[in-house]
Amino acid sequence: MSVDFHGIIPYLVSPIDKSTGNVKTETLTKLVKDLLAKGVHGLSPLGSTGEVHYLTSNQKSEIVRTVIEAAEGKVPVIPGVTAYTPTEAIEQINNYEKLGADGVVIILETYFTLSKKEIQDFFKTVARSVSCQIVLYNNPKFSSVDLTPEIILKLAQEPNINYFKDATGNTGRLLSIINQAGNQIKIFSASAHIPLFVMQLGGVGWMAGPACIFPEQSVYLYNLASLGRWEEALEAQKQLWSANEIFQKYNLASCIKTGLEIQGYDVGDPIPPLKPLDKDAIDVIRNILNRASL
Repeated sequence: MSVDFHGIIPYLVSPIDKSTGNVKTETLTKLVKDLLAKGVHGLSPLGSTGEVHYLTSNQKSEIVRTVIEAAEGKVPVIPGVTAYTPTEAIEQINNYEKLGADGVVIILETYFTLSKKEIQDFFKTVARSVSCQIVLYNNPKFSSVDLTPEIILKLAQEPNINYFKDATGNTGRLLSIINQAGNQIKIFSASAHIPLFVMQLGGVGWMAGPACIFPEQSVYLYNLASLGRWEEALEAQKQLWSANEIFQKYNLASCIKTGLEIQGYDVGDPIPPLKPLDKDAIDVIRNILNRASL
């Protein structure tokens, strides 16, 4: 039975022990338990915030297993999948499904430029080879693939491609998809968007790294939007947006890890070649955390 994805779904960090390369499973478990207690509606390991491109396959599997065990079936777990080929994506998804994942967020990586048909065929092949739900993720700034509204509308016809998250920041694209696709595909806001505005357009929630360090505020925003209390929601959104402004200035994964370290989670440094933030940046994030209480 498919699970409905909605609400606040934090992109989780990947806590790695610098000296051993092992996953800090206790830290990750504590983070998951605390996020659940604060009301998040799902969990997504192995995203951009999770430094997925810098992890080994064993680390990825251990992270997904840890998150699924810690979640105890209370919310959907939706790992990220990055792949150059359909075969590679299918292998990852099969592994995560065996571990108990409820769905996956897929980003297509490329070296050679792909045509629209080649992009569509990649996702169709993957979707028809797995049983879980798929969230399409568009981030052309990093992947060199742009999932245009035309492509999304065609892929939405696949029975298990039910969700789309776009990181271009172009909210007009989302409205075009919503207008033409109706209920065929549901939209999640990304960090590049203002989540409240996406939810006003009909979006079903927010999948993003900042929800890791602002879970209560993010859930509060979602609840206000769900009730149509737009004026109150706008005030809550104004407070949260200051965090998004920081993440446009510094590396996202480093920001979230720094924020969690300040909050008492031993998540460790970013994974090389990423570097820890300097003292000035850390002070900026600390000030934002101090100001962000409801």
